[in-house]
Amino acid sequence: MKFKAQVQALVATLALTGSALYAQTVEVKDAWVRSTVQGQKATGAFMKLSAKDGAKLVGGASPVAGAVEVHEMKMEGDVMKMRAVPALDLPAGKTVELKSGGYHVMLLDLKTALKKDSTVPLTLLFKDGKGVESKVDLQVPVSTVAPGAAMVEHGHGMKH
Repeated sequence: MKFKAQVQALVATLALTGSALYAQTVEVKDAWVRSTVQGQKATGAFMKLSAKDGAKLVGGASPVAGAVEVHEMKMEGDVMKMRAVPALDLPAGKTVELKSGGYHVMLLDLKTALKKDSTVPLTLLFKDGKGVESKVDLQVPVSTVAPGAAMVEHGHGMKH
């Protein structure tokens, strides 16, 4: 019984960090959500995903948003366009980065502003190669920039 409680505590601790969680064979790393201002109705969530045996990111859910969708941004001629995609392939053993200007998770119809240094509950939905669905429940940190980006910007141009 004590071991079960320790495992549950470890799982709860990992869920609070939002840094690395597993849904069967899907790993989520470095997840973050861009902060918003009052009245803003959408924002993006960014992260690194990998699947040991391959999978597809097919959607998500969050109590702070009316809808959660997988989106891609890509150039068409001279115009950057964003559109929802039904699924994002996660090739076996490869890391797929969801980032600004590329694939990302959109939180739409936001119910409130997302403040920097808070966390957002986010559930990601996956399908494996056999069509079996799984999910990862995250508590994702809200920030104005990607984790570690502020340190890089701060050091730019400094002489030692």
